[in-house]
Amino acid sequence: MSLTVARPNAHRNNRIDNDRPNRTNTSPPAPAPSRSTALLVLVLGVLSAIGPLATDLYLPALPEIAADLGASESRVKLTLTAVMAGLALGQLVSGPLSDRWGRRAPLLVGTAVFTAVTFAIVFVSSAEAFMALRFLQGLSAAAGLVVSRAVVRDVFHGDTAATFFSRLVLLTGLAPMLGPVLGGQLLLFGPWQLIFGALGLTGAATFALVLFALPESLPREQRRRQDPRVLARTFGRLLRDPGFIAPTMVLTLSFGMSFTYISAFSFVSQSEFGATPQQFSLIFGVTTLGMIIGNQVNVVLIRRMELRRRLGLGLVGAVASVAGMGLLAASGSAGLVTVTAALFVMMVFTGLISPNATAMALSGQSSEIAGTSSALLGTLQFGVGSALAATAGLTGSTTMASMTTVMLATAVGAALVFLYAAVRERAAGPAPAV
Repeated sequence: MSLTVARPNAHRNNRIDNDRPNRTNTSPPAPAPSRSTALLVLVLGVLSAIGPLATDLYLPALPEIAADLGASESRVKLTLTAVMAGLALGQLVSGPLSDRWGRRAPLLVGTAVFTAVTFAIVFVSSAEAFMALRFLQGLSAAAGLVVSRAVVRDVFHGDTAATFFSRLVLLTGLAPMLGPVLGGQLLLFGPWQLIFGALGLTGAATFALVLFALPESLPREQRRRQDPRVLARTFGRLLRDPGFIAPTMVLTLSFGMSFTYISAFSFVSQSEFGATPQQFSLIFGVTTLGMIIGNQVNVVLIRRMELRRRLGLGLVGAVASVAGMGLLAASGSAGLVTVTAALFVMMVFTGLISPNATAMALSGQSSEIAGTSSALLGTLQFGVGSALAATAGLTGSTTMASMTTVMLATAVGAALVFLYAAVRERAAGPAPAV
């Protein structure tokens, strides 16, 4: 069984990959039935959520883990960087493999490894072992992130893809929203290891969902052998393609903005504002609700506003909200309520940035390299974005001032990339609509 594949126009198919043989699409794409689409949203939402859940579920426990393992705050925060590095590198592996072997096989292997590694984390006794297993956890969870985007590219295109990505993020957004809340509540019933036991059970359930509920979306005749030289040329062409790299860098820098908040605010809220782990988890849930609201606003705006305008609106709002938070920090008037309000607004506009930047970057690529282009996008997003976020703690401890400085720099950087790409596009003349 396979999903119906909606292929883009031929002139966009040939835009990146000139090495594949020509193929002819003899019939127009048929829309997927609504029941199948709903099931696809569910399965891909769970797959996309497993990585963020692995990242966010244990955030309220970071101070407890540091004390239990006898590690410093900065060292325990590196476990967050480790899982993000794994998510970045793993996508470079899973994406091309999914173009060669289809979408299901990498997902089944990835979810199986993720489950085994997560259960192993329960038994760690040192920060070094914890960090190594977190890297492997991210490496395996990457399959869900990269392949789910490739499946969307197989089946949908343009504004339809943006609509689907928004619906997908609605479900995916529940993971970062409920993750810290659930993690905080689990800490009331047991030590931090209980969090990873629950996460391991989630991985096992995800494996079963892929095995029984996800059909293959890439037909055999569209799969490509992954010769390293061809793969390197494809990566090179993607990096030189303004239609891919500009929205990818916008996504990467905006992710650096939001991930700085994700990685730093657990310590900032508890050390500077006196929040408890449970209060932090509720704040995190509230701000993630803002991202979900932004994604659903994006669905409404699709019928009223062109994709680039939606992306621009998200970037303007994100810069303004982070700048407001910076002013609060600089004036000494920052409090838990006011900072939470600013973060909520920022996440609303982030909900406009992510689906539109992703759709813009991937819609111009052919189905045969959807996994590879999704892998490069995800690697840059998680690798560069998390590295930028790590600079907030370079002084040894993360403060409100260092957090907002990095967030503002990445937000402004994303907006500047968008403006530069828009100016270049206007100078080059009209391009085909995304």
